[in-house]
Amino acid sequence: MAVTRTLTIIKPDGVAQNNIGDVLRTFEENKFKIVAMKMLRLTKQQAEGFYAVHRGKPFFESLTTFMSSGRIVVMVLEGEDAINRLRAVMGATNPANAAEGTLRKRFATSIEHNIIHGSDAPDTAAFEIGYFFSEMEIVS
Repeated sequence: MAVTRTLTIIKPDGVAQNNIGDVLRTFEENKFKIVAMKMLRLTKQQAEGFYAVHRGKPFFESLTTFMSSGRIVVMVLEGEDAINRLRAVMGATNPANAAEGTLRKRFATSIEHNIIHGSDAPDTAAFEIGYFFSEMEIVS
């Protein structure tokens, strides 16, 4: 399999619950290489830009409000089949449906407060990585 990159975000609930270390440990245990990382706080407008693909959906307003409610940690992960492997490590969006041992099963409290975001496809990953990082900030 090819080495690829994906974007992930530890959401405001994951940061507030002090799960950053647990999430990073999980990434390293699953052979992901962290090639870029920073902590920031999105404005409402920035959250709306990031999630623009969901504009018009019923959850858009609450999602962007939540994502701009506190600190987040954004990262670029690199590894073999990174997108699909990360999605498996994260677990189902609804933590009630997530497999045992996944990040969402372990730490999420609801379908919206599910501690982590991960890109879902190569084109999405390219957009999302570019939204937060310049090429100069990504260290291979």
